[in-house]
Amino acid sequence: MLQIGNVLASLDIVQRFFCCNLDKCLGECCIEGDAGAPITTEEYDKLKEILPIVWDDLLPAAQEVVEQQGVGYVDSEGDLVTSIVDGRNCVFTCYGPNGLCQCAIEKAFREGKTDFQKPVSCHLYPARVTDYPTFSAINYHRWKICKAAETLGRQK
Repeated sequence: MLQIGNVLASLDIVQRFFCCNLDKCLGECCIEGDAGAPITTEEYDKLKEILPIVWDDLLPAAQEVVEQQGVGYVDSEGDLVTSIVDGRNCVFTCYGPNGLCQCAIEKAFREGKTDFQKPVSCHLYPARVTDYPTFSAINYHRWKICKAAETLGRQK
């Protein structure tokens, strides 16, 4: 572990090479999983604010989930996360013409429709930040779907 101020970072964060390879994984980290992406209360509020902007890009099933429970919920570990569809997909996933999973939030950002790009946990993934009362911990989340990203990271 490395300690920088009140932050503890696992050595994997600095020793593992990582570069997303969407051509290989097709954005599977936004699809697979048993909970949504961790979000702060500020991000939760921002997601509610931009919902009308991204609404038409959301899948019908995602729109239904958002109508029933909102853009986020508290998961079994007590963390605030984005809502998910059928225990898997983040409600903000959408698909491009090539079948690549995209983030509706980031799509709207790239199109100049919002100044919010996406939640920080999505930007940092596979690094995961956990806040404790007196410090924060940053750990590398190892997941088989990111193998191609590790390979690409080592090549670059």
